[in-house]
Amino acid sequence: MPSPKWIFASRFRRNAFGWRSSLPIQRLKEAVSEIRSVARTDCALAADGAVLLLEKLSPALEQVDSSSGALGSAVNRAIDTLVLVIVAADVTLAVRGRWLDRLFEALQDDQMPYIEPLGDHWGTLCVTPELASEWADRLLPLVTHVLQAEGFNYFVGTVPCLSALFTAGRFEELVELAQRDRLKSWWYRRWAVDALVSLGRPGDALRLAEASRGLNAPEHAIARACETILLGCGMRNEAYERYAISANRAGTYLATFRGIAKKYPEKSQETILSDLVRSEPGSEGKWFAAAKDARLFDQAVALSRQSPTDPKTLIRAARDYEATQPQFAMECVVSALHWMEAGYGYEISATDVIDAYDALVAAALAGRVPMAAVDDCVRSLISNANSLVGRALHTRMEAARR
Repeated sequence: MPSPKWIFASRFRRNAFGWRSSLPIQRLKEAVSEIRSVARTDCALAADGAVLLLEKLSPALEQVDSSSGALGSAVNRAIDTLVLVIVAADVTLAVRGRWLDRLFEALQDDQMPYIEPLGDHWGTLCVTPELASEWADRLLPLVTHVLQAEGFNYFVGTVPCLSALFTAGRFEELVELAQRDRLKSWWYRRWAVDALVSLGRPGDALRLAEASRGLNAPEHAIARACETILLGCGMRNEAYERYAISANRAGTYLATFRGIAKKYPEKSQETILSDLVRSEPGSEGKWFAAAKDARLFDQAVALSRQSPTDPKTLIRAARDYEATQPQFAMECVVSALHWMEAGYGYEISATDVIDAYDALVAAALAGRVPMAAVDDCVRSLISNANSLVGRALHTRMEAARR
């Protein structure tokens, strides 16, 4: 197969990067884009380039500081994309076999390790059940030997073997292998859980997943698998009650709410929000944005009063709704001023206090509330006239009277 002059090839030399992660992340994005560009016209050539990049990744990144997690995330995203490129190539079994040989050698040489997640994709990379079965037969003897040996032994081919067995449809063997004491980790057992589901034994799959909980176990991943099993059996109520919250935790409280509401449209948004609030006592205010997003304005206001709520989030909500929901907007500003006066909020400045007051005035005008009532409300919130909030409000209110 002809090999183009890949631009990334010279950039990903062994120890090509220093300890900073910004440059290698940028170069990795550029390399993936280069490969995807070639894939538009020649899938096989692009796939060969993807294999080459995966071979070069770990040696090139050995000296990079990955403690922030940014580089690891970038590599994982790249692996997901490159696997799709390799799988999409229409090539002979011989060519695909050579690619897999190269990739497995790269896995064995993965010292850091950066491309270890490639093992999870091994069955997918085999494409056909026949090739996956060949790889399973190739790896099984050594996997079995390592599992039977005394002491701690690790074989990089264990996960690829499990993945290959699954793609080959050899579910019984996979379940039997995963029963070994040395494979109690969820990252091994999850293959057996999927195999049990494929064998039509969802109850056994659920029990095995639950049995995988423990110290350092990925609770989110286990809950997501259990939820998927129950949903697949049509047991939606049980899936929601037992796993919906833990399985759908996202990066923000709002994203968590949206994810659950989308997955369980039969549940009212009020019910979902109430269940989420109960799941984290003392964090009621953090669900304010979710309540606002669902247009549950009364609940949003109540939440913003129960526990600290980000003042800037409250001020933005007031600005958004000062014309259409003036009463809600005013309540948001009152809560914002309360929490700012109490010392909450990130890098709160006099500008934020003035913005809050101006939003309150705009909402009051829209709701035809007398300004005297507004000023009385504001004064009642100020416990210390010499505080940042007290001084800023006094200055703004004096300016408004002129």
